[in-house]
Amino acid sequence: MRVAVSGATGRLGRALIDALGAAPFSGPLGPIAWSRPDFDLDGPSRYAGLLDRDRPEVVVHAAAWTDVDGCAREPELALARNGRATAHLAEACAERGIDLILVSTNEVFDGRRSDGQGYGPEDAPNPINAYGASKLEGEVAALAAFGRAPAARRPVLGIVRTAWLYGPPGNDFPAKILAAAERARANGEPLRLVADETGSPTFSNDLAEGIVELIGAAAIEGTHHIVNGDRASRAEWARELLRQAGLVVDTEDVPAATWPRASTPPAWAVLAPTPLPGGEPLRPWPAALADYLPALVRERARASAPQ
Repeated sequence: MRVAVSGATGRLGRALIDALGAAPFSGPLGPIAWSRPDFDLDGPSRYAGLLDRDRPEVVVHAAAWTDVDGCAREPELALARNGRATAHLAEACAERGIDLILVSTNEVFDGRRSDGQGYGPEDAPNPINAYGASKLEGEVAALAAFGRAPAARRPVLGIVRTAWLYGPPGNDFPAKILAAAERARANGEPLRLVADETGSPTFSNDLAEGIVELIGAAAIEGTHHIVNGDRASRAEWARELLRQAGLVVDTEDVPAATWPRASTPPAWAVLAPTPLPGGEPLRPWPAALADYLPALVRERARASAPQ
């Protein structure tokens, strides 16, 4: 099976290329890696030619403009990159009978849920920021494009939503917390941690494996919520990271409003995971974090080593 991945050099893209390379259905040539300049969110008119050149059977659209504060400052650009570019890709795939997996986000929901339950695919989206609105625009456009596909060779569309993604190559929440903890300890100050945002921390490698499972089981169609098990506040996530890293520093819980920002993140970013074809859910987030931590610590050590 020929599977193409957009955004192949990004956090999820890298994990997908690795996971697909190990999948038995990928064949000896492995997955097709699309990244700039061939695949550019600012050049969607090229997508049809890319599909015709590489002739994939499945496309995993992992490319996105994920700078949520940048999206808030430039909402029209966010709609162009995450909405209209996705529409172009979906139209081109649907016309050619190519299956598409669109990677989306918990931020299509408003985060105001108060019953303690995670958002499921049946819950109505209601984004409260430009990033979530642009990703929802992409979802809606893809659904419309695949709804118009010729019945004779109708492909399938899968929407995969995830939350609080982290993993290589770093510059993610765990990396930022470790750096902030070291600064706080050096300055003799407590590390301030956001306690009023709760979500589903998800390791990019685990998300990639879940997506590969959908492809391998021919279970792409529909809306899937793929996240690691359990939930945590930002503060709980950070404290577990510090515990696993053996980094001792005083901490202080604070509200998210302590740091004003351009975007308003959903306070409740918890997704209810949907069943995977094999019947096994992704592991709990602390176990996934433990797998990631050694690589993160090594990367931080290399970055801080004298040149």
